[in-house]
Amino acid sequence: MPNEKLMTNAINASELSFNDFKSIVKSDYKIAFESRQASVLGRREVLTGKAKFGIFGDGKEVPQIAMAKAFKNGDWRSGYYRDQTFAFATGISTIKEFFAQLYANPTNGADPFSGGRQMNCHFATKSVNEDGSWNDLTQIKNCSSDISPTGGQMARLVGLAYASKLFRENRELDYLKHFSVNGNEVAFGTIGNASTSEGVFFEAINAAGVLQIPMAISIWDDAYGISVPAKYQTTKEDISEVLKGFQREPEKPGYEIYKVKGWDYPALCEVYEKAINVCRDEHVPVLIHVTELTQPQGHSTSGSHERYKSKDRLTWETEHDCIVKMRAWMLDSAVATEEEIAEIEKEAKIFVRNAQKEAWNEFLDSIKPEQKQAIDLISGVAKHQPELAKIAANLASVADAQRREVFVAVRKAIRMSANTSSAERDELLAWYKEQEGHNYDRYNSKLHTDGKESPAKIAVVDAEYDELSKMVDGREVLNACFNENFARDQRLVAFGEDLGNIGDVNQGFAGLQAKYGELRITDTGIREMTIMGQGIGLAMRGLKPIAEIQYLDYLIFALNVLSDDLASLAYRTKGIQKAPVIVRTRGHRLEGIWHSGSPISMLLGSLRGMHLCVPRNMTQAAGMYNTLFRADEPAVVIECLNGYRLKEKLPINVGDFTVSLGKAEVLEEGTDITVVSYGSSLRIVQEAAEELALLGISVEIIDPQTLLPFDINHVCVNSLSKTNKLLVVDEDVPGGASAYILQKVLEEQKGYFHLDGQPKTLSAKAHRPPFGSDGDYFSKPSVDDVIEAIYQMMHDANPTKYPALF
Repeated sequence: MPNEKLMTNAINASELSFNDFKSIVKSDYKIAFESRQASVLGRREVLTGKAKFGIFGDGKEVPQIAMAKAFKNGDWRSGYYRDQTFAFATGISTIKEFFAQLYANPTNGADPFSGGRQMNCHFATKSVNEDGSWNDLTQIKNCSSDISPTGGQMARLVGLAYASKLFRENRELDYLKHFSVNGNEVAFGTIGNASTSEGVFFEAINAAGVLQIPMAISIWDDAYGISVPAKYQTTKEDISEVLKGFQREPEKPGYEIYKVKGWDYPALCEVYEKAINVCRDEHVPVLIHVTELTQPQGHSTSGSHERYKSKDRLTWETEHDCIVKMRAWMLDSAVATEEEIAEIEKEAKIFVRNAQKEAWNEFLDSIKPEQKQAIDLISGVAKHQPELAKIAANLASVADAQRREVFVAVRKAIRMSANTSSAERDELLAWYKEQEGHNYDRYNSKLHTDGKESPAKIAVVDAEYDELSKMVDGREVLNACFNENFARDQRLVAFGEDLGNIGDVNQGFAGLQAKYGELRITDTGIREMTIMGQGIGLAMRGLKPIAEIQYLDYLIFALNVLSDDLASLAYRTKGIQKAPVIVRTRGHRLEGIWHSGSPISMLLGSLRGMHLCVPRNMTQAAGMYNTLFRADEPAVVIECLNGYRLKEKLPINVGDFTVSLGKAEVLEEGTDITVVSYGSSLRIVQEAAEELALLGISVEIIDPQTLLPFDINHVCVNSLSKTNKLLVVDEDVPGGASAYILQKVLEEQKGYFHLDGQPKTLSAKAHRPPFGSDGDYFSKPSVDDVIEAIYQMMHDANPTKYPALF
């Protein structure tokens, strides 16, 4: 049957008879040949229009089989889109599932990796059950969800491997039986030779060398990056030569580096067995540079490699194709006869073709009932409006209709029958509304995990105070919060620049490394991308990481990792994987171009799928952390840089009280104007409101507390229905987060209908703030700016009562 999984087995020459050995090798050749046929047929399916785009692992089959032999239950893969043979050889994917993903089939179970949301060769295994609870990750071969950026998998790989170190060395984690067996798991990474030119590769290589973690990185080297040869990609045209300085020596920890030809089956099996044993047993990183590989079909279905490779190179690739070379070795070694190999190849072609046909037919069959229903319903409406019959007939004439064509026809029929009232049209509308729900589930659901530990399901606990509650620096509130939670939950770990020994630059973690140890509270180098990746990998393996970025401006260095990988994880896997990373940073008001940024609109546009928390003080930040520590979805928390030494009252339940994410708060009630702001700007608005009160203006101040999600209870529009005037005060650039807030309040909450004047925004200038207090005053909203902006709005509404200031 096309669903058959044919997995490879390890080769132990001391225990196998020659017949057993031959059987394993022939089985491996069968997997390799089937994978090649899947590539060939997959490319054809794209070029004939059945699929939109294809990218394949042809030319990499034999080394991936060797790698799969060393891959055990509990291990993790973080690779890229050339690893289909590995997926077949480990049983992570069947060939039928491979084609279902190529066709983007969203039917439950067809593409178990992404629910039809990612193109082919983007694999993932099920870490999370339907209710959001964890699977037993020690009993499966784990594959973290692939992303298309060719080096993007490297950041997360560091975290996946680092988790094994924590599980091995921190005995307090022994109770997490479903996540690790004494930290013996290896994190396997793969990358193409050209992508080793990327910064995230070097950052990850260095981080793993420093951390000394069981990370095994394989480099598939076919000497090109699309059309660009290695001489333009890599110094010396050889990445393992470049990395020789990472080779470990006595008393100098580093890597074990191996180099092997990608067409040499026995050498590959030997190298992978040896390298992974070293990695697993000694807990050190290893690098396997697999050279002399080919890419017979070129980079992807978008072009042909004959355009840029010389005739000599093409001839060499034909001769050194790994499957051709393995075939020749099998004949020379008497592993198989010509007739046996020919029979394997014949059966493989039939098997792959049947798997492809079955996947295609199942894809079409999932749509045909909807197509028939749509035709019947449109035809029913056509009884009253004959011109709709043509729409139904055109849809019926499409033999292989996809869902888009069905709903284009339905929506056109609905539009064209807008002036027709009939039971048949009502039936069509009801069907369309029902299908909207199904299509939302197919194509739009699971932006968040939405499981039983969703932040929305965490009980709200108010902060409590008594007569002994004292006023302390804001940083002390955070410190007490972190201390309580680290004592409560052994899964919590924190890491970042200057976080450990000195307790972070603002002392939120002061003294906690000494109390909880270096494994749980750790300094890192300056490497923002892999700090984020460290968090993602740890969170995917069941831990609760706090990944610290020292200043909000520096988050830009890691935005690719957060946006491409973390923010999209639940969505692109349709909820079968999660990574509840808490990204801790600080920003807003300070002084200078590099430490006072508020690039919120950049985060809003990049991090859908994460929560974006913008607490106004450290007590609110602590409440958000308490919520997130108990939840299972990722978030960024931006603490106010100028709030660490401001006095706040310390709650007696500092480790337990929670703030509900997405619920706005009215800080001060008023009747004349609604002002929405967040973070440090709220203090400026509150100060301005005091002077405005003396001028007879009553300001209602709203703190949304989080921007993702934003004011889910519609506090803003309720306020606007009373005041009829709206000002948004924001430290981002003009048209930045303020535009987002306006869209939410005016469009989504329908606040537009309550306005009696033009809504206004007061933002920072279009440039970053210059250094010094004067620079801050003249480039970001000040108390004077807020007073005058609100006064002007009141003047516009009632110039007699509020005469012009200027």
